[in-house]
Amino acid sequence: MTDWDSQFDAVWADEELSDAERIERIDRLAGVWGDNAIALFHRAGARDAAGRESEAEPLYRRALLIGLDDDHRVRAIVQLASTLRNLGRVHEAVWMLGDEYTKHADSPYRDAVAAFYALALASAGESRRATSVALTALAPHLPLYTRSVSDYAREIAY
Repeated sequence: MTDWDSQFDAVWADEELSDAERIERIDRLAGVWGDNAIALFHRAGARDAAGRESEAEPLYRRALLIGLDDDHRVRAIVQLASTLRNLGRVHEAVWMLGDEYTKHADSPYRDAVAAFYALALASAGESRRATSVALTALAPHLPLYTRSVSDYAREIAY
């Protein structure tokens, strides 16, 4: 972790900050790096967390376009897709998360992607697929019945 990662983390960890103060501090910190993908990612996240999704969207897209490391890339996709879902663009969120879910099965963020993919599917009226995705993510964490839940998840997928 670089020093500036810890600086962003400190701003996010400060629970005393209002949304406006968090945005201001992250913008000030990000300003040092200009059009840097990780700085843009944090600027987007601050707006997203404050409920300012329409301001967050172009910042997420710019960060992804410039290029993020794998850790930040998947987080940006999850957060952008969640933003799109909140903006009423559910099908775009489903496509984006479905693509990530399918292409990056070994990601350490697989369960987080699955959770937001299931939410987007449910919002799109695809409750069977949403349940299947959620159960598939849950199954490996069960102390019993992993195989049964996995089988049922596949069975109800479509």
